[in-house]
Amino acid sequence: MPSRSGGYALQEIVQRIGGELRGDATLRVQQVAGLEHAGAGQISFLANPRYRQQLLSTRAEAVILAPQVAQDYPRACIVTDNPYAYFARVAQLLNPAERPPAAVHPSAVVETSLPPSVSVGANAVIGAGARVGEGTIIGAGCVVGEGTSIGADAVLHGNVTIYRDCVIGARVVIHSGAVIGSDGFGFARENDGSYVKIPQIGRVVIGDDVEIGANTTIDRGTLEDTVIEEGAKLDNLVQVAHNCRVGAHTVLAGCTGIAGSTRIGKRCMFGGAAMIIGHIEIADDVIITGASFVGKSIRQPGTYTGQIPSQKHEEWLRNFSHLRHLDGLAARIRALENRLGELEKKP
Repeated sequence: MPSRSGGYALQEIVQRIGGELRGDATLRVQQVAGLEHAGAGQISFLANPRYRQQLLSTRAEAVILAPQVAQDYPRACIVTDNPYAYFARVAQLLNPAERPPAAVHPSAVVETSLPPSVSVGANAVIGAGARVGEGTIIGAGCVVGEGTSIGADAVLHGNVTIYRDCVIGARVVIHSGAVIGSDGFGFARENDGSYVKIPQIGRVVIGDDVEIGANTTIDRGTLEDTVIEEGAKLDNLVQVAHNCRVGAHTVLAGCTGIAGSTRIGKRCMFGGAAMIIGHIEIADDVIITGASFVGKSIRQPGTYTGQIPSQKHEEWLRNFSHLRHLDGLAARIRALENRLGELEKKP
């Protein structure tokens, strides 16, 4: 696939991004590619040592390498301590985001004033009192509620819904189908078993440089705000319930569910389908592995798993049958320990 930039010489890439260039500085690359499939005019990278064998046979024009690998590589390369992050920046450079012209589509309904640099797509609706920053793109079919604030250079892809009075930071990217600021699941139970809805009067506040995946939902707070701090990345189909706080630069993979009033620290990583119970706290720099259940607060950084590895169905049935009797077995062991203790006391 050709790049949208027209390509760069290696020396131009290093001038823009940094790193140490080894080899022919005039070599020109037009696109990124994996080691196995890269060819002329393409730049690749090696971040995982498991793929080091592919480095010997790659046809890439140049490769992004860590210092300990680059010393044995005979061809053009860019040396950096973090090849994967460097690759991401090169990929951005070669594939700049396309942006529509700054204009408001005739079918859009806009009930507030907008800077001339804003782009609004077909059938979008922007409510009264909403504030939109310079250079922001609001895609077709988006709904921006009354009183909502969106920072500069944000991107709302088609059919994003942001309810009233929410705050969206600068350079935030929200993908299609996401819903920001819907009511949290708040109900009080009557004595007869029926429910009374609790008005959700908080907001959703999203910091700068956050990215939110398709069909993700973030509920507004009941009384306090739901907060997603700067630099956080939320995958598709993530649910963040009311009154939660997600710390800066934390990442939540697809289908993660976070129940209400949970506090998650900075730089955490949650694997896909992680389930987090409400009203707990998770410290900074915690990793939750995929499909784990977190049922209590985590106070120390580290990697945590709460799951049973898959096994044959027959084995699972046998093991579960033992688990059903675990309390009884524990009671019998305690009784035997007590009897043994009594026997040891006898002369």
